[in-house]
Amino acid sequence: MQDFYYKQNADNTFSVMGYRGDEAEVVVPGSYGGAPVTVINDRLFAGHREITSVHIPDSVTNMGSFVFRGCENLHSIVLPAGLTDLWGYTFSESSFEEIVLPDRLTNLPPFTFANCRNLKKVVCGAGMKKIYAYVFGGCDELREVVCGPDVEISPDAYKIKPPYSERQWGGFTGR
Repeated sequence: MQDFYYKQNADNTFSVMGYRGDEAEVVVPGSYGGAPVTVINDRLFAGHREITSVHIPDSVTNMGSFVFRGCENLHSIVLPAGLTDLWGYTFSESSFEEIVLPDRLTNLPPFTFANCRNLKKVVCGAGMKKIYAYVFGGCDELREVVCGPDVEISPDAYKIKPPYSERQWGGFTGR
């Protein structure tokens, strides 16, 4: 069973707002009511341990935060050619080993792949311009990031963001 829930956007396209299902292989519909699906909303598949593969249609241009968080068995993901924007933590705590990013995607926001412990290889598309801090933090198995020579990579891209200290919070301890 796969049920998707939609919301109409101002431009008469649709966002996928919710998902209910129990299948291992998930295919996100490319349209709803005859109009294209362009946005995958925050946390759409978060915690769905049964998912092993996801196919996202080429109509999708934006993917929200924590979309695949905790998808511990997700091994295959097909991203849309039209994808232009990711929000932070999109793939955090997922278990796929390799991902190919589409050519229209120009940057990887902070924490995109945070704690993807099995991630070994990332292939950036031709349009990649910038990889921000903490994108690959906690990616213990990451061995290869393939991108063009002009891509700006933050010196902190592979670091885990340190937790806040008491000093940063003014010493408040909650007492």
